[in-house]
Order: sequence, then C-alpha cells, then structure tokens
Amino acid sequence: MESPEKARLDAFFRRITERFPAVGDVSALIITHLLSDRPAFLRAMARTTTVAAVLPKPKSVNATALAETRHRYAVHTLTREMFTNPTSALDYLEVNVPGRDVVLLDIGGYYAPSLDTLVDKFSGRILGVVEDTENGHQRYEALGQLPCPVLSVARSPLKDCEDHLAGRSIVFSTEALVRTRGDILTGRDACVIGFGKVGRSIAQTLRAHDLRVVVYDNDPVKRVQAHAQGFRTTATCTEAIHEAGLVLCATGNLALRQSDFAALRNGAYVASVTSSEDELQLDALNDLYRRTLAGEHLARYDVTGHYFYVLADGNAVNFLHGAAVGTYIHLVQAEILAATSTLTQGPRDPGLHEMPSRDRQAIATAWLDHFAR
Repeated sequence: MESPEKARLDAFFRRITERFPAVGDVSALIITHLLSDRPAFLRAMARTTTVAAVLPKPKSVNATALAETRHRYAVHTLTREMFTNPTSALDYLEVNVPGRDVVLLDIGGYYAPSLDTLVDKFSGRILGVVEDTENGHQRYEALGQLPCPVLSVARSPLKDCEDHLAGRSIVFSTEALVRTRGDILTGRDACVIGFGKVGRSIAQTLRAHDLRVVVYDNDPVKRVQAHAQGFRTTATCTEAIHEAGLVLCATGNLALRQSDFAALRNGAYVASVTSSEDELQLDALNDLYRRTLAGEHLARYDVTGHYFYVLADGNAVNFLHGAAVGTYIHLVQAEILAATSTLTQGPRDPGLHEMPSRDRQAIATAWLDHFAR
C-alpha cells in the first residue's frame, strides 16, 4: 500500500472512530485475517480500545503485516482448540486480560463453544462479541440462548460488496491454480455448493466464464432462488457433484463429508471459500486415499479407479492471492469498529444483534467521501 493510500485509509478510520467512540477503559481480543490492509484497522481499534492480543487466522497471514503487528501488539497463535475447551479459554483470558472489560472480535465463531463459561466465570466482564462471517453467525445462532450480546456484521448490506467481490476473487484464484496444470475452467461443468451471498457471486462469475453451473444448497429456499436466476439445481449434494469437473464449496458448514468424495468424477477440482475444517472433511480420507502433491497448492487424492484434486489444502483459495476486494473491505471493518463502540456504550440484551441502518448509512457516507470521489 502506497503512502497516499495509507493516509487516506487512516483518515477514513479516524472519521469512523470519531463518529463511533468507545466508552470506558476496554480491552479487545482480536481474531482476524492478517492481510496487508489489516494494520490500519488495528491502529483504528487501538484508538478506541486496548488491543490486548491479535490472533491471526493461520491460513491468511501476510508476512509484512505480521511483522508490523508484532512490533505494536501481542500476537498469539490461534487454534480452534484453544477456545473449544472452556477451561483453556478461561485460562487464556485470565492470563491476558484479567479483571478487564473485554470485547471479543471474531471471524468464524471461535469463541462460541466457551462463551457461556467466559461470561459466567471470567474475573472481568465480557461486554460482547463482534462476529464478521456467516459461518460464525451460524455458530452463535446454534447456541440458542446467548449469555451476552453478539453483534454480527455477517448479513449487513455493507458486506454485500465484499461478498460479491470475494466470489470473483475465488474464481480468479481457482483458475490460476487450474492453469498450472495446463487446464482452464471454460467449458467445464461446475457445481457450487451453498447459495449464500458468496456462493451466488461464484455461480454468476463461473457462468460468465462460460461454465455450465449446477447449484446445491440444503435450504430449499436458496435452491428456488438459484433456479429463478437460471441455474440448474439438484435435490442432493451427490447428484450435484456427480458430473462436475469443478466443485466450489461455499457453505461454511461442512459442504463435503467423507461419503461425498466418492461421488466426485475422476479429475475433478475441489476448492473452498473458507477453512478446510469448516468446509471439507479431508481428515477422513487419510486411510482411504493416497495424497500426493500435483503442484504448488494442488494435491491429488487417488485410490484404485478414482482420483480428484484439492486446491490450497481445502482452505480459502482466494487467500493465495491476497483475497483482494479493494477498498470495499473497509466498509465491513468500519462496521466492526462501530459495533465495538456500541458494546461499550452500556448493557445490551443478550442475543444476536445487528447494527442499525442509520449507523450503516453514516459509514457508507464516509466511505463514499473518502474512496469514491
């Protein structure tokens, strides 16, 4: 990022933090994709809270951003297991933010398994959680009765821009890897599993690249929406992937299980939009298939009479190329800053919440002023 771009971004975030200041002495534990633009967001967070620790998602770390972040803040290794066990999760908070008022920033529902214990037993106070992603939203929603407020930006209209461009970047990165084997996407039969905002964008982008696209979603309403947009749909995942030369998984909630892989056609490429642990049950294949490298970020799985390829070890394929969606990502980051401020303003009812439209309008106005002139 060049100096004028950094200055413009810092000015934008300064405007956001002035409009949405935090109240009181509050610490933040921040799970994040640590990409090249993220240090500016962390600087903005540091103007309103004490950044107690940054926990980068391990598959999306930019080396330069990591070095800059380590210079300013504590950086800790993130694993799903550290917050799956309530005891270890509580120990982590007691070591890093004992007795503090804390906001938990999340990408993917990491804190969800231990949230009841953290709210009940932590020596400080959990003001709430800010969740960025759809799969994380679903994890908190699945808890039922939440012990504290969870402000989700996953379904915000400000995130629509990011989700649309993320779909395009996923197709770009998929084709880049397929081309390393001398293949192209055009003319293939493709399957998109999951027809949320990102899945919809992927399907539309694939169709624009002259692929024949079939869609499967376990929600019949989503299948109706796909059908209305001219995509062929199927009633089962097995039927959808059977003839596909490319399978893109966009559910955030285990698209392909062990039994599904056997239904893939020979030579099919499989890619994901999120972490492999969330989307693909690859570990279950260890005793069934032989895994060999077929190129950088490309693994071949084979057993007698059957083989297929998995891109980027099943992790979000677009992160191989920075997952760039331009300045639109700052809309979402700004809403996360605003949500953090909201949680510091005073007690809110436990449960899933979204930001009010007036706050989103203020963020959109600031973004237009800084980036669309």
